[in-house]
Amino acid sequence: MMDWYYYIALAVIISQLLFLLQTYNNYRYALAKYKKKRSWYRPRTVLIVPCKGLESAFQENISSFFNQDYENYLLWFVVADESDPAYSKLCKLKKQLRQASKAQDVQIFVAGKGQACSQKIHNLLYCYERISDDIDILAFADSDACVRSDWLSHLVYPLRQPKNGVATGYRWFIPKKNNLATLALSALNAKVAQLLGNTHFNQAWGGSMAVRVDVFRRLGLDKIWPKALSDDLSLSTAAKKAGMKVAFVPACLVASHEFTTWRKLFEFSRRQFLITRIYAPKTWWFGLCSCVYSVLGIWGAAGLAIYAAMIQHRNLELFTLVPVVFFVNQLGRAILRQATAEKLLHHECRAMRTACLADILACWIWSLLLLFFIISSAFGRTIVWRGIRYKLLGPTEIIVQDPQT
Repeated sequence: MMDWYYYIALAVIISQLLFLLQTYNNYRYALAKYKKKRSWYRPRTVLIVPCKGLESAFQENISSFFNQDYENYLLWFVVADESDPAYSKLCKLKKQLRQASKAQDVQIFVAGKGQACSQKIHNLLYCYERISDDIDILAFADSDACVRSDWLSHLVYPLRQPKNGVATGYRWFIPKKNNLATLALSALNAKVAQLLGNTHFNQAWGGSMAVRVDVFRRLGLDKIWPKALSDDLSLSTAAKKAGMKVAFVPACLVASHEFTTWRKLFEFSRRQFLITRIYAPKTWWFGLCSCVYSVLGIWGAAGLAIYAAMIQHRNLELFTLVPVVFFVNQLGRAILRQATAEKLLHHECRAMRTACLADILACWIWSLLLLFFIISSAFGRTIVWRGIRYKLLGPTEIIVQDPQT
């Protein structure tokens, strides 16, 4: 008769194989979708891009929104105040790029200061309130994303099916400088990105997402957003509650060139996970439990294997096999997610090379760092986002505090 730990080891090994299979399925899904042409579905779309400040690749990013190969879209930028340096830059770019763009209308709005919701949502709602009755699709993008010319056509395509409430891409951080903190940011973000595919794990990302106007209203987002902090998670939650899917669009994975420090990485990661804890607690708990499981699987099982070797346990091979399986699983998933990014962002391969190697070779370390950030988000409800301090009382109740000085 087998000892109890045989059954535990067998369950652990099967779970790791299933995790690896899921990542492989997402890889296959991405490769099957990203090259397809989406030229026939052209609903009237307004693309809204909120801006604050100037990212290092601001001109390149903004230009990519002007260069969409899509005949039936309006391009709207929005800032909080005319004193924002983004405003004057946007005005210059509009003059330079408007004539060659297929966008039927280009506007630069000034929304003013938000009061009861995040500044980003305030800006988005300001634009939403100005759409005409002939608009079918609301598309959203962040100013730190650089998109390909067929990005918009891919993004709206899944919305032709009523079951898809939201269509979304995701970001892929590409280091502007290969310091350790920026490499860590890229690797941690990649671990989240690997979950996206033809699955129920999908969450919308506000930097690359779209929703039909009628669905937006049916879900009550025009009433939820005025009291919310997160545009994407509140949209994802509402869509899933209504029995609709969040469709991931591999061709809408966007490059985001970034440089960070350890302090900024901690602030960013804690903020992201804290927002997830408030808006999608099941997702947060899943992330915490899976991360604990991953860390214990390698480090805890390795410790048991070493102890078993010290006491010359008769089942030393079994104790050794478990951490090896965990390590092989993490290595395999890292290789698959980087292979996915290489295909989807092939024009960025050279810039991604160091980050790719860092993710694969140090995959067993990043889980420890990810666990630290998730645990840090378990405490407190206050974050600082774009220089403004927010206290999250609940998914539809926040306190907007004074801008950070």
